[in-house]
Amino acid sequence: MNILAVDTSGPVAGVAVLRHGVLAYEGLAVNKMTHSVNMMSMVEEALNRSGLAIEDIDLYAAVVGPGSFTGVRIGVSAVKGMAHGAGKPCIAVDALEALAAGLFGVDGVLCPIQDARAGQVYGAAFRAGMPPERLLPDMAEKLPDYLAKVLAVAQADEKLVFIGDGVSTYRQAIVEAIGDRAVFPPAHCSCLRPSSVAMLADARPDTAVDYLTLMPLYLRAPQAERARAAKEAAKA
Repeated sequence: MNILAVDTSGPVAGVAVLRHGVLAYEGLAVNKMTHSVNMMSMVEEALNRSGLAIEDIDLYAAVVGPGSFTGVRIGVSAVKGMAHGAGKPCIAVDALEALAAGLFGVDGVLCPIQDARAGQVYGAAFRAGMPPERLLPDMAEKLPDYLAKVLAVAQADEKLVFIGDGVSTYRQAIVEAIGDRAVFPPAHCSCLRPSSVAMLADARPDTAVDYLTLMPLYLRAPQAERARAAKEAAKA
């Protein structure tokens, strides 16, 4: 089975091709161009370099969130369009699980976090594996509340391994809260790899859906909706 995987949920845009269980291509873009500008040219390069045509793809995988509202929509819309045009199924991949899947053979609790703005993180907790073993569901929480939930499922004195774009924002606060129990892998191990997205899709082909069913995963309402709700509450 040939899988094309796409991620635009965070600051790094990524595309990977898995060819019969073997990684045939992986590309990531960290630049000032928007994901909508990068994505389709990255898909074209991925197919060219993996030696596949679009009709050779059997399954499309998209990171559906949590993450940037606009970013998630770009990747999901791209995969919906390609799957519709090719008449092939697609599969939803969780961003936090994909982050955790990028680290293998790591001792401790994996704590993928993304900066959700407004002082919150999108977070979950896992133990390493393929697929990772989930310990906590996805959540949007203030950092102290998230850390309390992670500490509740971790073993005594167990290390907590933090990955994801939320690390750059909250690293100091994490260290101040839990001290040397916090572990921070180097940057190249901490971003969401599209190859992990492809591997998770390959592990769960039975969860594939048609393009109409594929939808973004949002843990909270967009900022505009939250601002409107706040104004209405204030008026009331």
